Amino acid sequence: MRKNFFIKNIKFVLLGVFLSFSLLFSQPTKTPQWAFNKTIYEVNIRQFTKEGTFEAFETHLPRLKELGADILWLMPIHPIGELNRKGSLGSYYSVKDYLEINPEFGNKNDFKRLVDKIHSLDMYVIIDWVANHTAWDHDWTKSNPEFYTKDKKGSFIPPVDDWTDVIDLNYENKNLWQEMINALKYWVQEFDIDGYRCDVAGMVPIEFWIEARKQLDEIKPVFMLAEWDTPEMHKAFDMTYDWGLHKIMNRIAKGENNTADLIKHIQSDKEKYPSHAFRMQFTDNHDENSWNGTVFERLGDAAECFAALTFIIPDMPLIYSGQEAGLNKRLSFFEKDRIDWQNHKFFELYKSLNELRKTNEILFCGIEGGEITFITNNNQQNILSLIRVKNNKKILALFNLSNTPLKVLLNDIRISDSYIDFQTKEEISFSESLELELEAWGWKIFLTK
Repeated sequence: MRKNFFIKNIKFVLLGVFLSFSLLFSQPTKTPQWAFNKTIYEVNIRQFTKEGTFEAFETHLPRLKELGADILWLMPIHPIGELNRKGSLGSYYSVKDYLEINPEFGNKNDFKRLVDKIHSLDMYVIIDWVANHTAWDHDWTKSNPEFYTKDKKGSFIPPVDDWTDVIDLNYENKNLWQEMINALKYWVQEFDIDGYRCDVAGMVPIEFWIEARKQLDEIKPVFMLAEWDTPEMHKAFDMTYDWGLHKIMNRIAKGENNTADLIKHIQSDKEKYPSHAFRMQFTDNHDENSWNGTVFERLGDAAECFAALTFIIPDMPLIYSGQEAGLNKRLSFFEKDRIDWQNHKFFELYKSLNELRKTNEILFCGIEGGEITFITNNNQQNILSLIRVKNNKKILALFNLSNTPLKVLLNDIRISDSYIDFQTKEEISFSESLELELEAWGWKIFLTK
């Protein structure tokens, strides 16, 4: 009897493990088909123009279209709390009303016109959503105080000690769920936005996001980006941040990590994440820029090299406001601090890389992209050599991840083919051997004809 009881329970344990694994790696939602070959561009409305309005930003759309930006992610568009505000203008992430527009940016008609204009250019728009907390002066503090987490004295509390301008929402209260989902649905139904970037998504129960995604997809297929980096988020989201790779790039630029660390990370993520998952690759975003430094502070002369790398590895690259203009200042988070727009070589760099992504299915996201394989070279510590393949097409890419010029030697039958040099457009053929020089932080991309 004891043996049979043990065997029976082992079966239940194994079944539970199987079901948990299946849930993690199943795809409960379907990513919109339009998303697989896109680049995402983060829009800081306050700092984008002198006026800091939707109307003023609209004049930049033709330029962003030329750049090749596809998905425009607008940082929070909602009114900002005044009680316990940080700085004179406050944080976008201190939301006072989920159903209204920040009057600094314009009104709902202005926003609707902006969304329509973006769509007319065959671009897409998602908005930043702050579901984990609200401003201290949100109406819910009076109408629904039970929506909030409280301390032992019954007082509202921030979710993190330093976030003194916001208070934590309590997702144990299921009535909060539908109120929040109704607000999410509102902007899709009334303004036809294409999805959301969800702030600190992992601080909200995944079960909430699953239900929210289900109800949103009943309106239209949406694209969902989680500001989080764990595999279970893909039960509800299409894309998560690859913070791990971003930090490795920063450390390589400082000489603290090397190419082997980067390869290990990508290979590990391939095992951890479901095949349909998109990982967002970036050298900058609003948090990094304001709090940790510009790309030139963190990456120095390696900024261009790592920008190119984010377009070649899986899955979707991000461009932050002003990166194409060589943004080289930390934008203030709580004050007006306009981007200095100027002609810069990064515009043509990003434009050409965006064109490459759109026209080459090897670089598509998730299950529609090509497999990535790392090729052994003569300097594994400093040179990254990789090949991506799909439908008999190849991309061979080489990156010198060091501040020293290096000779690259490859000897691998998989590289044998005729290529076009992405930068020079010259035709070149390799047998199973390749030898060339890469300058400090230099890179090469070769495409089969």
